[in-house]
Amino acid sequence: MLSFGMRCHDICPKMPMEALFEEVRANGIDQIQLAFGKSISDYDFSPGHYSAGFAHYIDRLLKKNGIHVAVLGCYINPINPIESKRQAEVAKFIEHLKYAKIIGADMVGTETGRLSPDMKVTPETFTETAYQRLLKSMREIVPAAEKLGVTVGVEGVFDHTLYSPAMMQRFLEDIDSPNVEVILDSVNLIHPEEVSCQAEVIDQAFDYYGDKITMLHMKDFVFDGNNQIFRHVGEGLFQYEPLMKRLKEAKPHITMLLENSNKERYHSDVEFLKEAYNRV
Repeated sequence: MLSFGMRCHDICPKMPMEALFEEVRANGIDQIQLAFGKSISDYDFSPGHYSAGFAHYIDRLLKKNGIHVAVLGCYINPINPIESKRQAEVAKFIEHLKYAKIIGADMVGTETGRLSPDMKVTPETFTETAYQRLLKSMREIVPAAEKLGVTVGVEGVFDHTLYSPAMMQRFLEDIDSPNVEVILDSVNLIHPEEVSCQAEVIDQAFDYYGDKITMLHMKDFVFDGNNQIFRHVGEGLFQYEPLMKRLKEAKPHITMLLENSNKERYHSDVEFLKEAYNRV
């Protein structure tokens, strides 16, 4: 049966780590996506501050509270056009791989960025130049992941470098590593003009690289022009049946991490998703 969790920074505001994990436990949530900088207030997670002892301390707190980190979030811009900043992003990600190994996270996750220093939407993101810059960063990250035995989770987004299932397929073939898997956020793959053909987009993702899909993000959406606006599950335009059908066929125990939920509605959102799954 499906497994469920939630982004830690949606559960509660940024706070000291011991209090944070106690708050997660108090809300009956046992799987999280953890982004250090968004959730933990009492440590500097910038590159150079890692130590194995501190990572083991995090691990002990997680185990004490019965929490598993499904995704250690490190949402860098791997195609930042300023080279020094791109290098800093890569260094940050590699350091997160070391944390992930010790705390037992399933993967370290990132989206694939935009070709702008401030992550603004720009048509240059869809160019071959941007794609090759992504490969450059990932060819620095992936060998470190392979040596550490940690998984890199990559998430496609319609206005990022990997903007379609076809681009994700190309990337996976070019990287060609067992340590690279896909975080599928179906909502993030839906372009404004594709709202009516969501099933085709989902089928493409599963047909092209279904074997690599090992984690899900779940939310809902509407569009205001070309601007995608996120909604709680069941309160937007997302069609759940095509996704649930493919999951039941191929990934019945996959973890779904809720985004844009909150602690008050988390458990009812989980029930909504279970019912959607059971209907197909």
